[in-house]
Amino acid sequence: MTYINLPQDQQRAISAVDIRALDSAIDRCVMEERISPLYEFGLRECGEHVGSELGAFERAMAAHNKAKAFAKRERTKADLLHAGRDLAHAVAAMKDRVETEQEEGQLFRIDDQMSSPFHLSNRLTVSIDYSWRSSPASDWARGQITFIYAYSPLPGYSQSLSKRKPSKAKAARDHQDELYRQWEYLKGQALCAVRDFFRQGGAGHDIPEAFDAKPDPYSGTLNNFSCRFWQPA
Repeated sequence: MTYINLPQDQQRAISAVDIRALDSAIDRCVMEERISPLYEFGLRECGEHVGSELGAFERAMAAHNKAKAFAKRERTKADLLHAGRDLAHAVAAMKDRVETEQEEGQLFRIDDQMSSPFHLSNRLTVSIDYSWRSSPASDWARGQITFIYAYSPLPGYSQSLSKRKPSKAKAARDHQDELYRQWEYLKGQALCAVRDFFRQGGAGHDIPEAFDAKPDPYSGTLNNFSCRFWQPA
């Protein structure tokens, strides 16, 4: 599963959609009160965001077809038109994202496919592999940065109020579950940090080999700035 990069099959499906033809097809759907003009565009292959808006358009179409009274049909048609615009905007936004990723891919690539560890400790680590070059004509260079986060559990106030304390086995399972949630969040922040560094014009040779994630000074937890290794402490 990818995290910051769109899968190749989704990129191909999105790139294949002609926006003008899609707009015309949506208009036909509304006019003819049927969804079939959209079948040729393969929108279900375009990812979760487009699929969600397509589902909303289909539901709006079903509600409009079901309506009988004039006033209700006016309302359902307005909802249908709105859902159609949202669908078209979603596809346009994803096409922009594909173009951005392909353009950025000429200068940097970040491996966002990684499996979670089998067992975790309070010292959480995420290693991000990347490759970069200064221009499309240059040779690729590779690197890796490891983000480290010393997780410190917050006091379990809810447990202190409970009449029964959990068993050691359950407490250990709950702790592992929380560590996995923290690891997933650390992974997301680490990937976005490396991507944002390159997007801002950073060079791969300036990325450190390791970086201690900085928790929020007030909450003591990770935030959107914790993994920005290029910013002063």
